[in-house]
Amino acid sequence: MKTQALIIGGGITGAGLVRDLSQRGIECILVEKQDFNSGASGANHGLLHSGARYVTSDPDAAKECSNENKLLKRLAPHCIEDTGGLFIAVEGDDEKYIADFPQLCSKSGIPTHPVGLAEARQMEPNLSQKLIAAYRVEDATVDPFKLTLDNISQAQQLGTRLLRYCKIVKFAKSKKKIKTVFLQDVHSNEEKCIEADIVVNASGAWAAEVAEMAGVRFNMLYSKGSLLVTQNRLNQKVINRLRKATDADILVPGGTVSILGTTSVRTKSPDDIYPEIEEVDFIIDEGAAMIPILETTRYIRAYCGVRPLFGSEDCGDDRSVSRGFNLIDHSKDGIDNFITITGGKLTTYRLMAEKTADMVCRKLGISRQCRTHLEPLPSSDCSKWTEPGMAPQVWVKKNDPGYLLLCECEMVSQSAVEKIIQSVHKQDGPLSLKAIGMRSRVGKGPCQGTFCSQRITSYLHDCGEFEGRRGLTEIKEFLSERWRGQHPLLWDIPLVQFELQEAMHCGLFALELSDHLTWEKTG
Repeated sequence: MKTQALIIGGGITGAGLVRDLSQRGIECILVEKQDFNSGASGANHGLLHSGARYVTSDPDAAKECSNENKLLKRLAPHCIEDTGGLFIAVEGDDEKYIADFPQLCSKSGIPTHPVGLAEARQMEPNLSQKLIAAYRVEDATVDPFKLTLDNISQAQQLGTRLLRYCKIVKFAKSKKKIKTVFLQDVHSNEEKCIEADIVVNASGAWAAEVAEMAGVRFNMLYSKGSLLVTQNRLNQKVINRLRKATDADILVPGGTVSILGTTSVRTKSPDDIYPEIEEVDFIIDEGAAMIPILETTRYIRAYCGVRPLFGSEDCGDDRSVSRGFNLIDHSKDGIDNFITITGGKLTTYRLMAEKTADMVCRKLGISRQCRTHLEPLPSSDCSKWTEPGMAPQVWVKKNDPGYLLLCECEMVSQSAVEKIIQSVHKQDGPLSLKAIGMRSRVGKGPCQGTFCSQRITSYLHDCGEFEGRRGLTEIKEFLSERWRGQHPLLWDIPLVQFELQEAMHCGLFALELSDHLTWEKTG
């Protein structure tokens, strides 16, 4: 295969980049070692930052977030719920920081408005009675799965080729350039080769590993952030604790649920990360200081992602490391056609893509301007079912009564699964339960896949997508992934739910989930 630009990484940065480049007429191939959004892009809280969170720790990142927030609300409104946000302080919080907050925001060009305590509680009835200050900001929420899939969909329509489940294994260099990139299909082990004029490393937390294959080394820190998902939506606006950015100080509404987090824990590797029981306890205790109901609410899942941060091991607190992005031209390392883009925020993905695409065009000797800050992001069919609350509307109003309901928690019907299957086939790579779950709400409800995993697998056998023992393997992998997020939450109702799942799948169906033994040892 030959192409002008090879993009490594199928998260939001890579997706935004292939859209930008394809709009400029640049031929692209996008390579991802798993499925889209398998890293931090699929493991965040979906917050579209106003920038107010970073006015003290990183004013430059704050300004970038503020500018991109406004752009995305205008250009991708179908991916965004414009909730607005509140920064709130409770008794015991730093009064100097509270007093300085409006001026710090104003200095970065971020609009803030004071809100009376009674008005704040009217907006959000679950706020603590110990509330002492509140400010309104322009936070919003964004569906990261829809955002990524829509960027990829337009890029594909403009000629971008997608290679899912293909990992980089080697670079062949000649005369200060990467000549050939060798890939391996993770399922078939087939080797593939790509010759590209420019290679862009957009692999997020794995950027240092990919760069090292090309003989380039740089320091990267891995900061794990864990989050919790509530069964019901507890707030209408994004609620931030009014203090310097720290752990467990954001509650983000996401469709029918709320997401509480996050932590910042240094880890040695971006692989094999888990939300820990101690983190869960800490997040709930801290969050309850601003929203007491968090102590007694039901949580259906915990999950975590890794922030890729540039810095040295002795930098101290990871939250002191810039949340801005890093765009590196590796000409200084002796490779003229190799670029790395990493760091940044979900909110600033479009800006990151624009700056990277500008560098790609300069290296190719092409003068074509960015259009992503002017042209709306089209909505695509492949992202239709990621939106929380969307499935019930379609099921009740438009669905064929003869179609089966395959996921009761999120009301995903047979017709929806059929359309998702079609979109997966168009995006290269194999079909799996995880692929269906990433493109829909399947497995994300209170039962966490207990019932829908069987129904959808049976349906996939019936329509010839799965054969032999493939379905059993798929159920094991799908439920083991769900189990990772359930394990730290096993008390009260979630424990009862898990006992039912274990009785059904391990007892009745004799499907031993391999991760159970691992979790018993580590838990």
